[in-house]
Amino acid sequence: MDKEETLLQKRLIELSRIAYTRGIVTFSDLLNLNELNILHTTPKNLFYSRYETFGGYDLAERQMVAFLPDALYYNGTGNLADSDESGLGYPLEVLKIRPLNQRFSEELGHRDYLGAVMNLGIERCKLGDIMIDGTDAFLFVRKEMAEYIRENLTRIRHTSVQAETALDFPVSYEPKYEEVRGTVASVRLDTVLALVYPLSRSKITAYIEGARVFVNGKLITSNGYRLKERDIISVRKMGRIVYDGVLSETKKGRYMVQVRKYL
Repeated sequence: MDKEETLLQKRLIELSRIAYTRGIVTFSDLLNLNELNILHTTPKNLFYSRYETFGGYDLAERQMVAFLPDALYYNGTGNLADSDESGLGYPLEVLKIRPLNQRFSEELGHRDYLGAVMNLGIERCKLGDIMIDGTDAFLFVRKEMAEYIRENLTRIRHTSVQAETALDFPVSYEPKYEEVRGTVASVRLDTVLALVYPLSRSKITAYIEGARVFVNGKLITSNGYRLKERDIISVRKMGRIVYDGVLSETKKGRYMVQVRKYL
């Protein structure tokens, strides 16, 4: 690991120590895929307490780590609870960003939203996923940043916008996707990626060996990694897919598989 990665690992271990010694829940900033991989590959015996990760919804790519004292457990919905009453929830808020006048709004992309928010002086580690739904976008942020963004984010490119808290945003939210089906010789990582993306096998191999592919938040550099049903695969700069599993087996011993490719 380089210096920054080592510092992150030490910070995560320190957060786990604080959770253990003080008996409180501690939270990290929102981690990207590389940072989540550092978390997942750090030997468990270096941490003082258990941890869970959450990014605001089940398929979130950028996620926050919660280190849990022994008295708490995680109920799988983004809320921490003890045996008889609700405890601290993740300090996350989801904002809905919408144009003030849809008629005159531009077509805005992920970079436009991210750039506009970061131009307010907010660090990337305070921001989670950005999901675009038509002319609106949903942005996950650390709770302490939400009010500042609501008050100061008024324009993206030439489009006047308003940011407001999105109440009751579903944890089960799933971005738009297309289903891809096809036959593969095996359920290896490289063969499934070759089914989804219009790339040669050599380019797929270069992506995997070049540390650009993550499965369930863990960096995978082996072409032969065997996928399991419901695995979430993230390919840097190419998006995410979910491997739904084998639908059937052909007479020639090939497998008909299905994946969801998020748009």
